[in-house]
Amino acid sequence: MQQHRIVSRQEWIAARKAHLAHEKEFSQARERLAEERRQLPWVKLDKTYVFDGPAGKVAFADLFRGRPQLVVQHVMFAPDWEAACKSCSFWVDGFERMVPHLAARDTTMVAISLAPVAKLEAFKKRMGWTFDWVSSGGNDFNHDFGVTFTRDEIANGEPKYNFGTTPFYGPELPGISVFFRDEAGTVFHTYSCFARGLDMMNAAYQYLDLTPLGRHEEGLPYPMDWVRLRDQYAPDAAKAGCCHS
Repeated sequence: MQQHRIVSRQEWIAARKAHLAHEKEFSQARERLAEERRQLPWVKLDKTYVFDGPAGKVAFADLFRGRPQLVVQHVMFAPDWEAACKSCSFWVDGFERMVPHLAARDTTMVAISLAPVAKLEAFKKRMGWTFDWVSSGGNDFNHDFGVTFTRDEIANGEPKYNFGTTPFYGPELPGISVFFRDEAGTVFHTYSCFARGLDMMNAAYQYLDLTPLGRHEEGLPYPMDWVRLRDQYAPDAAKAGCCHS
């Protein structure tokens, strides 16, 4: 960590107010960006998707639970894995308790993964999660919305992740997608984000960004190498699993 000047409270307030001006500029820019995001064009979904849920087959429209807006967390969990990706789980821990608040604003939140329902339910119980989680293992949803890629696509080397701006680093990758369902029942895809675009939805990272050490990820094999499944930090963090443990 870099050395910091030690100053009086008055000097600190002066420096803090100067930084506050920059924070306000960022807040205003973020609000403009959010408005621009809301003005993006939509794509009508003409394809039918049916998912596997704990109670049986679930139509895509049913995931909305009667609300007009749906946020999908694409959780990396391949069929042959025994646990979800630890990094995706880091995000999911944050949205678990947001679900009722989002519902109060006409928005439903669900997780979708390739793994079969039995594995999703077992891991959900282990983590103490309560949100809706369905399997897309029987359809093309993950591939159509840019988070699952074929061997041929990866071998070809042409970037397709994050709208073609990010090279592949695996067949399963993270993302968030947003959908709107109108009164006639027509569903539209309105937004998706991937890679660093997911940062803003991770509350833990936002808190860490307030601290002197920040995310403290410099020198690690990769930025999120330190992340563990919530139940693996103690008593022995060395036993933490990787994405396909």
